[in-house]
Amino acid sequence: MVTDRIIQDSPKAWLLASRPKTLTAAAVPVLIGATLAHADASVAGAAFNWPAATLCLLFAFIMQIDANFINDYFDFVNGTDDTERRLGPRRACAQGWVKPRSMKFAIAATTLIACAIGFPLIFYGGIEMILVGALCVLFCFLYTTFLSYIGLGDVLVFLFFGIVPVCVTYYIQTHTCPWTVWVAALGCGSVIDCLLLVNNYRDRDTDRESGKMTLVVRIGPEASRMLYLLCGITPCLLGIAFAIGGHWAAFLLPVAIYLPLHIRTFREIVRIDKGKALNKCLGQTARNIFIYGIAVSVGLAIL
Repeated sequence: MVTDRIIQDSPKAWLLASRPKTLTAAAVPVLIGATLAHADASVAGAAFNWPAATLCLLFAFIMQIDANFINDYFDFVNGTDDTERRLGPRRACAQGWVKPRSMKFAIAATTLIACAIGFPLIFYGGIEMILVGALCVLFCFLYTTFLSYIGLGDVLVFLFFGIVPVCVTYYIQTHTCPWTVWVAALGCGSVIDCLLLVNNYRDRDTDRESGKMTLVVRIGPEASRMLYLLCGITPCLLGIAFAIGGHWAAFLLPVAIYLPLHIRTFREIVRIDKGKALNKCLGQTARNIFIYGIAVSVGLAIL
């Protein structure tokens, strides 16, 4: 079967279903946590564990793909991905690119692969890594099936794209987690939440009609725009903690490079306001997140 020139269950179909552009959001928190640990290890004259950092990154990638598969399947089952009303990028099950049965198998497979990749982290971070992994898997399912419908998606972003990956990546390397790492984690969660905000801002009307009460639906478009702007400014203000810790470049580079791009995207959101044209802002936000991660990491690497 061919749908939009894409053969069902083909490699191209699975590539589209994995949503590779979202992997930057998975990579940035691990990158920041690892770079911060490397910078602190260099100052202390300690060794940096590259295999552990690689496992953290791979686990984040696979869990992100797993989350995308779960979102694709359950939104299709629940009828959220109405192909005629949908404003965002097309989804695999809804378009017929991937059979629902195949997607269920893929969800099971990626969950097991993520667990297999994460299991060795026990030897670096201790037995508590089992709890961390279990929570990642649990909330990966709860996000799409329940929490995103009651406006708690943004809370999960702060936790699982900020606090958890940044702090755990750092902890695995050092077995400590100073306040500067928590600040970096909050900043990371804040900047990545911009991606969810613009996505839900675009879908606010269809979400309201389908009973999906996202934070954007609850607080309205004007407050959501202001929250988007604030979520991009906050990480730059929190970056003062890097300067206090002696990493001035990690504070200055995001302010000089990332912040102007974020403000420009915010203005585009205000100008466009509704419709599929907001997908442009979604792409820009993903780019801005990646640039933020690179700017912070390069700044931390400059000792």
